[in-house]
Amino acid sequence: MSSCLKSLLNGEKINWLFAYILLGFKNFYYNTFSPSGKLVQIEYALSAVAAGAPSVAIKARDGAVIATEKKYKSNLYDEHSISKVEVITPEIGMVYSGMGPDYHVLVKAARKIAQKYKLMYDMEIPTIQLAQRVAEVMQEYTQSGGVRPFGVSLLIAGWNTTTNGPMVFQCDPSGAYFPWKATATGKNHINAKTFLERRYSQELGLEDAVSTAILTLKETFEGQMSKDNIEIGICNASGFRKLKPSEIKDHLDSVYSQELGLEDAVSTAILTLKETFEGQMSKDNIEIGICNASGFRKLKPSEIKDHLDSV
Repeated sequence: MSSCLKSLLNGEKINWLFAYILLGFKNFYYNTFSPSGKLVQIEYALSAVAAGAPSVAIKARDGAVIATEKKYKSNLYDEHSISKVEVITPEIGMVYSGMGPDYHVLVKAARKIAQKYKLMYDMEIPTIQLAQRVAEVMQEYTQSGGVRPFGVSLLIAGWNTTTNGPMVFQCDPSGAYFPWKATATGKNHINAKTFLERRYSQELGLEDAVSTAILTLKETFEGQMSKDNIEIGICNASGFRKLKPSEIKDHLDSVYSQELGLEDAVSTAILTLKETFEGQMSKDNIEIGICNASGFRKLKPSEIKDHLDSV
């Protein structure tokens, strides 16, 4: 150890900042670029988002849906006292994946931005304006001293009165914001987005979008999904509102009661295998068995090929 570093650590002209630099802690500065041109604290913030509960947003033909998983560390929590889907204005709602306390700060900032806009222009803030201004707040925390990036990604859904249609935005810790037709954040978000790519259609109605959001959450859900451990918000021409637990239960019952035909079940099984399959799937490297009123039988390779072609 050099005499300079020894003197720093022994208390002679102590400057822990330089000590960290000399020891190679290049990530000490929150708002300094790494040698590779990245802000590593933003990457850490995105890791916090990826470890958070999954959230989904879908834009339908006549509205938009945001939904999220809501789990608790203890069964003693009052599940209805904690809210993840928040109403920002009568037309806009928001949900998050990541760190809850950071989200509460941004909810407060978003509501303040919306109120300022209404006082100035005597109208509700458009969804795109809110997304942009909240993203500016998040971006400011990537370049200011003494603060760190927010450890959340936001999904914002609202009704655009100008175009008379729904809008969905995602705001990331970097301050970047994007409009989406359908997206997912949080744990296993890649699998959720893959599922949405298969299921999404621009002709999707609001009720079907709610069912699709539930099925997307179900893809990565651990345990039994119920009205108490998920939250759903919808927006349409009437505005934004959170679904009541009884309404969520009705949607869950509808999703679980949908009868899957045998042919559809085979296709679903193939798609499930495909999620983790390495290489090209063919009639020679998978086997399928089906059971119906006639009994159980294995599908022939030619039948498997037909199913693969249809998928």
